[in-house]
Amino acid sequence: MVSFLLGAAVATVCVLFFMSASPGRSLVDVAAWSHNNGTAAQHHHHLRSVADDADAARNLSVVVVAAPAPAPVQASPYGDLEEVLARAATADRTVIMTQINAAWTKPGSLLDLFFESFRTGEGGVARLLDHLVIVTMDPAAYAGCQLVHPHCYFLRTTGVDYRGEKFFMSKDYLEMMWGRNKFQQTILQLGYNFLFTDVDVMWFRDPFKHISMGADIAISSDVFMGDPYSLGNFPNGGFLFAGRYRFFGKHEQDVFNLIKHEMTDRLGVAIQFLDTTYISGFCQLSRDLNKICTLHANCCVGLGAKLHDLRNVLDVWRNYTAAPVPDKRAGKFQWKVPGICIH
Repeated sequence: MVSFLLGAAVATVCVLFFMSASPGRSLVDVAAWSHNNGTAAQHHHHLRSVADDADAARNLSVVVVAAPAPAPVQASPYGDLEEVLARAATADRTVIMTQINAAWTKPGSLLDLFFESFRTGEGGVARLLDHLVIVTMDPAAYAGCQLVHPHCYFLRTTGVDYRGEKFFMSKDYLEMMWGRNKFQQTILQLGYNFLFTDVDVMWFRDPFKHISMGADIAISSDVFMGDPYSLGNFPNGGFLFAGRYRFFGKHEQDVFNLIKHEMTDRLGVAIQFLDTTYISGFCQLSRDLNKICTLHANCCVGLGAKLHDLRNVLDVWRNYTAAPVPDKRAGKFQWKVPGICIH
């Protein structure tokens, strides 16, 4: 109906505009028709009538009603998030994400080690940096990110100062983790797949080959029991969940442990727990440098402890990548253990 009325209004304006612009042509045509079908008197009468009509036409004011102004473009509630995601995403709309605050962006801190692991990795893993979105929690972290990476997003929050180190299981730490999970839900709502990685995960090879295409959720394991689809595995990492009020005060991994059976039984969600041979961590360390893809500084509390052990990890990895292939295959390289956390 709106389209019909608009079309009718436009047509009417066009007709009136045409008659106003060239009244003489229309009136001459009418006069010729009258001459051929009546007397001279009638002709004179018609000419006077036509002249009067012409005067009236000249005095006719055509009012053209302007179209309403277009509605103002509404700003996205996500700021520039959609633009950042579009730039970073793969062809199938997948992004890799990590989250940092100012404490992790200082020179020599976790972000530097994170980047170094990609750049010294094997199998072209460095190319995955093109698809990495770094979510920053404070202005200093955002400014630091922009100096070293093209895909940075400032997640503005209220009520918590995220600039300093957040100690494991502290109130601010829990708030940060729950906020992270809510943000991950936003990414899915915007139509993107994501692989979230903590910034204390070292990337040595492409891990995507170990993620099943049939899994709705693939998650790393603190402890892997051997079966990737067993709910007896202990999860670690980013994921989505419902009903936070049921699990108030718990860490998001504890919540996942509580709801994972309900998710698979009632919702039909396929959950894959990733083998620590490939997607490893300090909790259950992979000793095979020929197979490992990522190594997480989990089961490790404190930024200083993580930095100490991860620097040793990267030292071993650099020596490994520089070695001849026969030495690599012979398994001559092992992690430096014990460290502060790594054993």
